[in-house]
Amino acid sequence: MRTLDFDDPFADDGLTSPESFSSLGRPVPRITIQAFCDTPEVAGALDMAASDRRMARAHTKVHTGGISAAIDFYQSAPTPNLIIVESRLVKNELIARLDELAEVCDSGTKVLVIGHSNDVVTYRELLKRGVSEYLIAPVDVMAVIAAIADIYNDDGQSKLGQVFAFVGAKGGVGSSTVAHNVAWSMSRVFGSDVIIADLDLAFGTVGLDFNQDPPQGMADAVFGSDRLDEVLLDRLLTKCEEHLSILAAPAMLDKTYDFEEEAFDHVLDILQSNVPAVVLDIPHIWTSWARKMLLAADDVIVTATPDLANLRNAKNLIDLLKQARPNDAPPKLVLNKVGIPRQPEIKVDDFGAALQTAPTAVIPFDPLLFGTAANNGQMIAEASAKSAINDTFVDIAQIVTGRTEQKHGKKGGLSFAPLLEKLSAMQKSGKKTKPKRAA
Repeated sequence: MRTLDFDDPFADDGLTSPESFSSLGRPVPRITIQAFCDTPEVAGALDMAASDRRMARAHTKVHTGGISAAIDFYQSAPTPNLIIVESRLVKNELIARLDELAEVCDSGTKVLVIGHSNDVVTYRELLKRGVSEYLIAPVDVMAVIAAIADIYNDDGQSKLGQVFAFVGAKGGVGSSTVAHNVAWSMSRVFGSDVIIADLDLAFGTVGLDFNQDPPQGMADAVFGSDRLDEVLLDRLLTKCEEHLSILAAPAMLDKTYDFEEEAFDHVLDILQSNVPAVVLDIPHIWTSWARKMLLAADDVIVTATPDLANLRNAKNLIDLLKQARPNDAPPKLVLNKVGIPRQPEIKVDDFGAALQTAPTAVIPFDPLLFGTAANNGQMIAEASAKSAINDTFVDIAQIVTGRTEQKHGKKGGLSFAPLLEKLSAMQKSGKKTKPKRAA
């Protein structure tokens, strides 16, 4: 197993989108933060930052009154790990007040100053006095989070890998199949290390899909998370390809798997610190830990089939994720099993319009290909190298990692015309015709 360096293979080709770049921000560790603001605008930005998923482990309180309120408050109270103060004072007055604040600060407390003066001299003077960071108002939510994370991460620390959570809008829609094939494409196309973590401990299929029967895996990692480190993780992983490893589920019913909300946190931390990409195969359940894994991921991919139940469930999922993750890219939608003969379906355009989310990919119904691959423990590209569906999985891999941008038609949605025409012909004739690749 290798540890990430600063040359992230997912981000140095000039194709990384702003959305994917913002998702690379490091999470803030378990610290206490108290902020003292002078203006409602900065207070609002800090409140938004405190609710972001990257700040989930930090305990943050936002007060008003600026640096004077901070000095008064800490006359009789212990100081937290980090104090954030906003001030509109000029340089000499600001420095004098910070000197007063330093007198009531406990050893080890760090200070981040938000000022209203874009002055290099002021910045240098603050750094000389031990201020950890200086930001200029108005502040951006992501800039605040990044500044806090940088304060508590050593310059030499490795980057954290991206986490991609795949979940089905309904059971049986093929979310696991999509997750495994996309992860396989990431490892093959980018030549970068990828780990698939199967979180469906009772019924997971990652071992079957890769024709593996590992004696250890995810159950050992989560039940022994208190002693999990890089060495133990390396023993629990099963290598499937040069750049692809799996953390397989036991898929046994000898015990129940009722986890606490934070059960997978340490496992995810270790995985992120060792590979550029972690693919989470999340089962179709709704528990506190499953919800937390979705909210904590850098990107969420929802797989659905075009029927009413999937439409309702996908809308609930996507709406929740958009609301709970306002500073992240919206979830991506993959429509699977499209074009089943003689089965009524919601049209692709109508499905996307109802969710206000254009599908990232449309995968046609091909039971022979997918069934053959599943029964042989193969990926789609291994079962049929010439299938156009392989290109679809590569496209999804490129889009979610930020290696390329999603293509849109003239009206702002994806252009599915060639695929839909072919699917329509298949439904009318009942013949199995090789589908064209979706644009």
